Amino acid sequence: MENRGSITRLSDIDWPAWVPQERATLLFVIRDGHVLCIRKKRGLGAGKINGTGGRIDPGETPEQAAVREVEEELGITPVDVEPRGAIDFQFVDGYSIRVYIFTAPDYHGKPEETSEAIPVWASIENMPYDEMWVDDRLWLPILFAGQNVGGRAIFDGDTLLDCEFWANPA
Repeated sequence: MENRGSITRLSDIDWPAWVPQERATLLFVIRDGHVLCIRKKRGLGAGKINGTGGRIDPGETPEQAAVREVEEELGITPVDVEPRGAIDFQFVDGYSIRVYIFTAPDYHGKPEETSEAIPVWASIENMPYDEMWVDDRLWLPILFAGQNVGGRAIFDGDTLLDCEFWANPA
């Protein structure tokens, strides 16, 4: 692995050899021009608004994990879940994670606050980007435009140091 203290730019990483320490998911229910998000109560990004999601457990596929996380965080079951891409995140402290992105057009149940999250509906036209991870304003518009998304980002805590995002063919 690279000297972690010197990782500040995408070019500092050998991406073809890069392996994330963890794998996780984000799922956004998108319906009628609105997105069901959460305000995280704990863990990485606590206090921020984000999609539902979390770490993939051993033996789970990314889609299984995405559905399980939505059920745990909001008490609903997403339906017609679609894989929409993946983004790799490297933190200067050495932590690394690949996040698989999913969307769903609907769900069963009623979103409720849990010990992990508070449900937040946001208009696609007026996303609360100031309360989200700073990179979200760069890649979520790709997703909301109906395209699959890919990308990489380097963070120092909450500070975005370098990134690239792209639309992936479906």
